Amino acid sequence: MRKSAEVRLIVFTPDPQRLVAAAARNCYSGKGPNALLEELDDASVEDLLERVGSMGHSSLWEHASFTFTLENVSRALLSEITRHRIASYSVKSQRYVKEKPFDYVLPPSLGTDGDAAQLFNNAMEAAGEAYNALLACGVAAEDARFVLPNACCTHIVVTMNARELLHFFKLRCCIRAQWEIRLVAEEMLRLAREAAPLLFDKAGPACVWGACGEGKLSCGQASDVRRRFRGEA
Repeated sequence: MRKSAEVRLIVFTPDPQRLVAAAARNCYSGKGPNALLEELDDASVEDLLERVGSMGHSSLWEHASFTFTLENVSRALLSEITRHRIASYSVKSQRYVKEKPFDYVLPPSLGTDGDAAQLFNNAMEAAGEAYNALLACGVAAEDARFVLPNACCTHIVVTMNARELLHFFKLRCCIRAQWEIRLVAEEMLRLAREAAPLLFDKAGPACVWGACGEGKLSCGQASDVRRRFRGEA
């Protein structure tokens, strides 16, 4: 069965912007961090984050963490996202959870009908049938799963601190990122900005606030990307 990804921000550090601002002020104040947390008003928080952010003190962003659920994403995406190692992942196990029904992701480049989509769907059905037949033969799920494709759906719980999220968005919101992780990253960014707009006001692909990092492989659409991520489109 074809599925579409669902991304949710389920929990994050309480009052993350005030926490990061208090951590910044703690470095230069004789007061304790608890007192600083209580006395910081919204204007002070915004001013502090703007100043320390412009100075490149991004380690302060590590005090805030964000946990997302990624449902109905492919095992191909799992391979992509786990390359970001400063994060915590929990993934549905194919050893202990049988893929019944067998759900999969259909790449949009194939369309929803036509020869390419039909060929793909037939391959998925064949893989699902082989998987079920192996289970019926008494093969353990951990071995039957070897016939399942990269398109097979999985569910992931992922936690990253805000600094790593900025790095993640810089790479994975780029047009040249693989399409599925790019869509997931853009939705994660939208949710993160809702929760902590000051921490992620300059988040997005490298070209949004600086030079493109792709060199000769640049998409050539930096101005359009910049307008979209800055809300100017």
